[in-house]
Amino acid sequence: MFVIFGAAGNVGRASAAALREAGRPVRAVVRDSAQAGPLARLGCEIAVADLCEPVSVARALDGAQAVQMLCPVPRSGSLPAQAMRHMIDVAASALQMNPPPRIVALSDYGAELRGGTGITELFHELESSLAPLGTRLTLLRSAEHMHNWARVMPVALATGILPSLHEPLDKRFPCVAAQDVGRLAAELLSDTFNATASADPRVVSMEGPERVSALDVARVLSDVSGHEVVARTVPREHRAAMLGRAGLSEQHVRLICDLYDAHNAGRIDVEAGVGQWRRGTTTLAQAFAALVPRVAAAMSRQ
Repeated sequence: MFVIFGAAGNVGRASAAALREAGRPVRAVVRDSAQAGPLARLGCEIAVADLCEPVSVARALDGAQAVQMLCPVPRSGSLPAQAMRHMIDVAASALQMNPPPRIVALSDYGAELRGGTGITELFHELESSLAPLGTRLTLLRSAEHMHNWARVMPVALATGILPSLHEPLDKRFPCVAAQDVGRLAAELLSDTFNATASADPRVVSMEGPERVSALDVARVLSDVSGHEVVARTVPREHRAAMLGRAGLSEQHVRLICDLYDAHNAGRIDVEAGVGQWRRGTTTLAQAFAALVPRVAAAMSRQ
């Protein structure tokens, strides 16, 4: 059984679909049974589990041949870092008590860094907690996901201004489509990798076919939507207020601001000379071609 945590998300859903297409048995783990419909139609077995509840996690892992683990940063609540650390502790404990032959943990570019990286620092903690699993474990570090721009698309389409935390606007940064990460994760879950030279986990890093800048993002959004959009940097001193108006807690705002400080200082990138490096095939234009109609439809319903 291939067990996919976070199966209702963009990456997990792509992994589940790829594994089912290959004829693999999949247990799709979701937090809410309302998320199960599309996964059940793929032929997945459904498990409802909460990463904060050890008993439900252990039940979901029962009989697993391979596990894809995702510990997300919660968007609700005032203490997202503490909540994610608790999920990491629960997941690491469950996997160490009953380790399957293969585990793929979804992580981030920059997760090798010990501090000062905001949200990415939490993925460093994830990697450190799972490291004792050794050669059973693959750390799949991905660049910034293209679909994250959907969060500011309504503002950009309504005002013609794309707010960017990346600066300068012409600085190129790595990004990747979530579906490419999901398909690669499915491939890594299915292989029979066995590191004989080292007891350390395998590291695989992934980004898209080309690096882009905030200027590129605005240009592609203009082309796909048919509306002129220009990129504008959100000044550092205004970012906390903007993110707070989006409903994020003070701690979550600080995590995001610290992350982009690290990005803009050039600290967040693929770890040179470590593990494998793979490119996805989905371009930013292709990703936005799928995203923009959904965003526009949601805006029309408001």
